[in-house]
Amino acid sequence: MPTAMITGATAGIGAAFARRLAADGFSLVLVSRDESRLAETAGRLKLRYGVAVETLPADLATDDGLAVVESRLRDGVDLLVNNAGFGHQGHFLDVPVEDELRMLKLHCEAVLRLTLAVLPGMRARGRGAVVNVASVAAFFTRGTYSASKAWVVNFSESTAAEVGSPRIRVMALCPGFVRTEFHQRAAMDVSGIPGFLWLKADDVVNEAMRDLALGRRVSIPDLRYKAIVGIGRLIPRALTELVSARIGRK
Repeated sequence: MPTAMITGATAGIGAAFARRLAADGFSLVLVSRDESRLAETAGRLKLRYGVAVETLPADLATDDGLAVVESRLRDGVDLLVNNAGFGHQGHFLDVPVEDELRMLKLHCEAVLRLTLAVLPGMRARGRGAVVNVASVAAFFTRGTYSASKAWVVNFSESTAAEVGSPRIRVMALCPGFVRTEFHQRAAMDVSGIPGFLWLKADDVVNEAMRDLALGRRVSIPDLRYKAIVGIGRLIPRALTELVSARIGRK
């Protein structure tokens, strides 16, 4: 039975990955800061799907937390989903530098270190996959969040090219607005986001798994967001910057 590790596994896209992979027969290693919620999530998955679920409480924005998860990855997993992340409500100049550095630690350093920890074992076995959860924001300009997610996309594509094996896949997943706890936790006012732009986490994961199977290096779930990204590449940069600054950052 293959094993998948999912970071940020207790809510939103991470929880949707856990459900999908458990249904596919994966044993799971779930990573989250919230130990009690982690245990509850594991219990539900075991009961519903009958799979083995290991829990690993860790704060991936700390060196100690990263070291714990790196050690487990070196023991071997078949699929790593780097999903843990968060957003800021305010604009760059209004956010404390400590919060910005924590975001970079989690979105960039953690993704890099965990990917580096898991890939040697995958190369030795000749198979495996890494999914790094980025965002459609990676293709636009929205402060440190979009900058960090742009790094995730570039890193994933670069790593996939360097690995150079069709049996070892590295993919960046770039969803748009998804109905999760993400915006609520960041205290963002998203009341102005049109209803048709919201995606369901399970749909995002299902499309991501399809794209991973197809060997794609970047997955943008849903035709609406594929169109938005495509149009964004064609219109003047100054206009995309203006629109990006006004959406979802109240």
